Amino acid sequence: MDSIQESKAYKYCQWCIKEDNHYVGKYVKKQAKAWIDIADGNNNEAYVDEEMFNKVCGILRLMVHPDLGCSVYEGMERYQWFFVTATLCTLSLEDKSFYYESSLLEISRKNFKTFISGVVFIIGMLLLPKFSRLFSVAPDYKLSSELKLAVKKIIKSSPLLEDRFKIKRDVVECKLTDIDYTPLAYSNDKLDGKLAAAYLIDEVGALNSSYPIEAMRSSQITLKDKLGILISTQYPSDHNALLEEIDYAKRVLDGLIENKRYFSLLYEPDENIRKEWETNDLVIFQSNPVAVDNDKVFKAIIDKRTMAILYESKRENYLCKHNNIMYKGLGADGYVSSDQIRACKADEEWDWYGKDVYVGADGAESFDNSSIAMLAYDEKTGIVHSKTWQFVQEDYIDEKSKREKFNYRKSIADKNTIICGESVLDYAQFEQFVVDLQEEYGVNIVGIGYDIRNLRNSAQKWERDYNLTTIEVKQHSSVLHPTIKWLKELILEQKFSYYNNLAYENHFTNCRCVDDTNLNKYINKKISVKTAGKVDMVFATINALFLLQQDVVFSNNDWTFQVI
Repeated sequence: MDSIQESKAYKYCQWCIKEDNHYVGKYVKKQAKAWIDIADGNNNEAYVDEEMFNKVCGILRLMVHPDLGCSVYEGMERYQWFFVTATLCTLSLEDKSFYYESSLLEISRKNFKTFISGVVFIIGMLLLPKFSRLFSVAPDYKLSSELKLAVKKIIKSSPLLEDRFKIKRDVVECKLTDIDYTPLAYSNDKLDGKLAAAYLIDEVGALNSSYPIEAMRSSQITLKDKLGILISTQYPSDHNALLEEIDYAKRVLDGLIENKRYFSLLYEPDENIRKEWETNDLVIFQSNPVAVDNDKVFKAIIDKRTMAILYESKRENYLCKHNNIMYKGLGADGYVSSDQIRACKADEEWDWYGKDVYVGADGAESFDNSSIAMLAYDEKTGIVHSKTWQFVQEDYIDEKSKREKFNYRKSIADKNTIICGESVLDYAQFEQFVVDLQEEYGVNIVGIGYDIRNLRNSAQKWERDYNLTTIEVKQHSSVLHPTIKWLKELILEQKFSYYNNLAYENHFTNCRCVDDTNLNKYINKKISVKTAGKVDMVFATINALFLLQQDVVFSNNDWTFQVI
């Protein structure tokens, strides 16, 4: 009998989470820690089933590795043990179904990713409920059939399994369970209407649409046991389905999105070492787990790195396929990471009473979000305190929650999101919210910084009806560069503080920092969240911080020169 705590999967996770181990990136560490908690019985939703684990181990002993000649049980890599055990043996306490309904593997080439997918599919065909259907999906039929080829090689190499399966031209059937596996091509096959107990989508980065993923996921809604596997290296494309899945997986691991049934192994180098790809071997190890234990693989990648350093024409392929770095993205870095902004989260609400505050306002385009930020500077500590709200229309709350994969209802309950209007923004309510800050928090509003595009009329009302000072903050890199730079410095030095605002954290992690031709910095949405990610709370913060910076840093409250 095999024990979970003595398994290679468990021991690999223990190795991953060692504080001084830099051979794996931070997101692999986070997933390893989360799974160890389940294996140790510290999760109230899931457990690792030892009976299932022993069934899986028994099947692995029957499989013969087509390249090594030993059993697959003996020949699997350490990361593969983790992937297989977590995916197939982690069950829900509620109904004993697969706990992880989606498993994402971002991994570089030459790490035997298609082979391990074949192993998972063979095990699935033997253990899933009778008459289940399995599919692989890729941009074209040839690529989709790579998994079928891996399955065929394993079966044909394993005498004790071969007579249990029937391999046809377009399908593989398991005689014991009447389960069949069919490769599909996204370009040729209509994916709607399939009932996929398990599916694998290979080279997700080659998909310019998330339709294949969503079609497969939708087919599983009525199933108890369902499994989706997504595998890919990086691709030099600004818009592909992999970027969205990776972004989502990171938010799950960072605790920004509550979806514990999404498993991911993101073998990519940490952001702080990516620019050292020419000299730092950890870039290779963090994106190539096999290279950690296999010196031959490591040396082969070193050779490719040498060529990429020498020849620009080889750089894109090397960085994308062997380091999981999008070459086009090297100059478009994320603004701050989730860890950096969350390090600024206060344990309790700051006392705003009697403070001078600077307000930033960002108005909505059409039915989009709007935001208000209130900032104050603590001279004793040098900390900038922030309190920020986003405003949404009632008719779009559920639609936005689904599209943006963010729980707006919970944010509303936490009073960080305000319902403002039905189908369009209620500007009267939005304007009154700013005015009421004075009485509700006992603050003195020094000035209101705003973007003129949607708030010209609001600014006039604040000035005319409430005698508040308003300042247009031009949304241009030449104006905002010092403020954007200072905000990042405040966050990195933990001189920035906010309290209990998951939406705020999300907006920060949606930002990327870009340089204009004069090397002035500006904030845009990350490419991977272009259609759904929100950043308006950050822009509201920048508008307020711009005013504060004039007073605190530049000691100049004559803001008129900025609106010329």
